[in-house]
Amino acid sequence: MRVLVVDDQRLMREGLATILNLEPGMEVVGTAVDGRDAYAKVTELRPDVVLMDIRMPGMDGVEGAELILRHFPETKVLILTTFDDAELILQVLEKGVHGYLLKDMPSEAIVSAIQTVYNGGSVLQPDITAMLLKELKKMPAAPSMQTPLQNANDDKTLGSLTDREKEILALLGHGLNNKEIADQLFISEGTVKNHVSSLMAKLGLRDRTQAAVFSVRHFK
Repeated sequence: MRVLVVDDQRLMREGLATILNLEPGMEVVGTAVDGRDAYAKVTELRPDVVLMDIRMPGMDGVEGAELILRHFPETKVLILTTFDDAELILQVLEKGVHGYLLKDMPSEAIVSAIQTVYNGGSVLQPDITAMLLKELKKMPAAPSMQTPLQNANDDKTLGSLTDREKEILALLGHGLNNKEIADQLFISEGTVKNHVSSLMAKLGLRDRTQAAVFSVRHFK
């Protein structure tokens, strides 16, 4: 598992690299100081996972993630942040990153998260997701924050969903997990999972985070 660590703070870069290199089957193939440097290193080193800060001088993690995911879609991008700017976090989620972590998480949780995204999963912390969605509800829909689906065809796109899928999409926007949605709608978790997969496919969304952000955008 090849990992690139991106952070403008030298102590953080070197500390993370040391910790991750101690893990069996995990190798830090390089480090970078900002988003532009990260893109150059991904081009050169082709890591499996990029662990990247979001607030950095030069090119930040939002732009860096967008560049990497556009040109190297097979690369997983995992944001590591202090969560001091909800708008930046929301922007990077809409770029399609595979998850985000807080810098005060224990090292074993960071390792586990890297393994999760490497294996095709996404890393979502329910309490932080709920906080982000709460912040998003307060924000006006600025052009820079639009998802690709927010255009003149939105009504048609939403119209492709069944009533049940719209209902579940709205609940995703409140941060509910499958069990909570199932309990509220008196259906099974398996049924919820199937509906979530279906609505994400119809809307062209990659994961629950993008679905939740899309929901809040459209069901404020």
